[in-house]
Amino acid sequence: MLLTLLAGQASAVDAERAFAADAQKVGQWTAFRAYATDDAVMFDPQPVNAQRFLKSRKDPPKSVEWRPARSFVSCDGTMAANTGPWRNANGGIGYFSTIWVRQPDGGWKWTIDGGDAVKTPKFAWEAEPEVRRASCDNLPGMGMREGFPDRNGGIDSADDGTLRWFYDVAPDGSRKFEARLWNGRAFDVVIADRIAAPPPRPAPKP
Repeated sequence: MLLTLLAGQASAVDAERAFAADAQKVGQWTAFRAYATDDAVMFDPQPVNAQRFLKSRKDPPKSVEWRPARSFVSCDGTMAANTGPWRNANGGIGYFSTIWVRQPDGGWKWTIDGGDAVKTPKFAWEAEPEVRRASCDNLPGMGMREGFPDRNGGIDSADDGTLRWFYDVAPDGSRKFEARLWNGRAFDVVIADRIAAPPPRPAPKP
């Protein structure tokens, strides 16, 4: 049972920590499914519905570990963008970026999850999370596409418009992900991930 999830989480940092803890307790993909919204998106490398993509996936023997390093929260508290480091059992390291949305029961679920492997750590593993909340001054309204590329991809914002994000995936699987936070006068780019195209997958044997 996902007791951590059922208990509810006060913040998106709490939710991220609970998600990571449950991945170790009940299994990686089991936790991913439990914490995801019905329309959550992952990348393979094109965007896929996470619930369908993970439905029949077996949990690996050892889950990847991760922890939040930075959390950017909308003024109204309805959405947050978390980013931080991950590491796996084989010694690989990388980073993740995840969009969380507040649920009607007060808990959180993730709706976008991505990241990449790196050779040099992007975040210190031991660091305490830095939390930054959007300004509630001069609220910007809901013009979500202002300043974003006019291309196919995903785009959304918090209910008050103070946290906005988009992703754009090219045909070769390379992608961009950005989150922007309102500072009272303009938007600051707080996450700017650029993920290279993966190597071509081998053709199936005849």
